[in-house]
Amino acid sequence: MQTPTDSLRDLLSPVDAVFFDFDGPICDVFRGLPAPQVASELADIIALYAPALASRARSTDDPMEVHRLSQEGGESLLRVVEAALTSAEVRAVATAGAPVDGAVQALHAARDSKRRVAVVSNNSADCVRKFLAIHDVLSLVDDIVGRPALRPDLMKPSAHPLLVAAAALGAAPESAVLIGDSTTDVEAARAAGTRIIGYANKPQKETTLAGADVVVLDMRVIAEGLTAITASACTTSAPHAADNPGKRR
Repeated sequence: MQTPTDSLRDLLSPVDAVFFDFDGPICDVFRGLPAPQVASELADIIALYAPALASRARSTDDPMEVHRLSQEGGESLLRVVEAALTSAEVRAVATAGAPVDGAVQALHAARDSKRRVAVVSNNSADCVRKFLAIHDVLSLVDDIVGRPALRPDLMKPSAHPLLVAAAALGAAPESAVLIGDSTTDVEAARAAGTRIIGYANKPQKETTLAGADVVVLDMRVIAEGLTAITASACTTSAPHAADNPGKRR
């Protein structure tokens, strides 16, 4: 019977690039600055500039949904909301605390396995970069693909961010894997043709992420899978004693 590490090793072995979603697999973005508070701040902006959208903006506590809604008010409103959301995200990650358990190990393991690494997020690239720099892991990431400026339609579940990341890393989409914690991650991966590992950081997500290739409950399992690949490669490439004339018998 395969263990989670075995399943991940089989999935990850042919992969050239590992894409990490940010909010969930790496950082709990709104741990210190609650998402409903940010959503309310953005809704107030919409109410000021586009009163007709106010009630809809105030009907959700998800900042991303308020951001998506703002495009209905035109580019000027979207630009203001985008700037406010990015500012809030940058403030939020400064108070978000440590990375998710196992995230740093998974980033290290991906690099140690000689795979290219990108963070692909609907959050702003500014907040991703700030958080990684705060925790001294920015050097583990080859590229950051954040929320497309003024194009909510190109955020996940669109395939666009994954295809941008693949091109930036010189990897074919089918040779990449996304680690994500939402149905939009699964949908984006399927649309782009990449593999998908679902990170179920809440019990109900085991069901909502059922469309992923593999579902894990702990980021450390991903680190273990990548480490197992590295160990296997080292064992395979190590010279046998008979082929090493300098080895004592």
